[in-house]
Amino acid sequence: MDDIGYDVAIVGGGIAGFEAALTLKTLRRKFLWVGTKQFGDKILLAEHVSNFPSFSGTGRELCALLKKQAQAEELPFLKARIDGIYQSGEEYLLTVGEKTFRARTVILATGVETSGAVKGEREFLGRGVSYCAVCDGALYKGKTVAAVLSSADFKEEAEYLAGFAKKVYVFCKKGDLSFSKENIESLDDTPLEVFGTRRVEGLKTARGTIEADGVFFLKESVPPSSLVGGLETDKDGHVLVQRDMATNLKGLFAAGDVTGRPYQYAKAAGEGLVAAFSANAFLSLQDRENQENL
Repeated sequence: MDDIGYDVAIVGGGIAGFEAALTLKTLRRKFLWVGTKQFGDKILLAEHVSNFPSFSGTGRELCALLKKQAQAEELPFLKARIDGIYQSGEEYLLTVGEKTFRARTVILATGVETSGAVKGEREFLGRGVSYCAVCDGALYKGKTVAAVLSSADFKEEAEYLAGFAKKVYVFCKKGDLSFSKENIESLDDTPLEVFGTRRVEGLKTARGTIEADGVFFLKESVPPSSLVGGLETDKDGHVLVQRDMATNLKGLFAAGDVTGRPYQYAKAAGEGLVAAFSANAFLSLQDRENQENL
């Protein structure tokens, strides 16, 4: 376990997480800001941004300005994907592969996967469907698995799976991938449905069916309810929050696209600010209560 504890862990590299980090720095809180990418592809691919205060231009131009500000403010950013968030007493444990970080509060700002889930993905979660190769890869030693990659950034995780599995079928529409391990087969096909009875038995695709003991969906944004056990979400998978961005879990807040529509940068920034102030207020109250109990 990492022996460094934080006041706040911000999970998500987008504008909501960035605004939370800026605010927590002003509030002099010790925080961890972590995400798969700083600002991500959503901003970079935007043709034109016209409703963000004091800015009008392409997403790439906005991203460049945000990165410049982050560097000027010397905001530390850890490029990694959080695999799980768990409550442990009065703090949270966040796992990244074999590493674990501790934080007294968490701000969840992971965004959403706008493309939606493959049929059967949510239903078979924990019964052959996984979002973490490092966490669950060893369970499939000598077996056949499918890996659905949202981008070429997850190539290493597919290679990791191949170290355990007898065969790995890889699906990835974004990026030209080549693999060094002979037991990986890259398919130019589209996953349509995970199928099985009690557990996963295979994957239906646009061109046919493959048999598989497990299916790994490797993507930047994991469904919040899968990332944090017991977290309340609506029917569309958005995290339910109060006006102070508090969730149903004590000390855990959410901000940005993960809380629902509208999926707008201005909304994300505002919610990131509110979540940071709310986390700070929560910590201050906790400190006072602990002091009174001494």
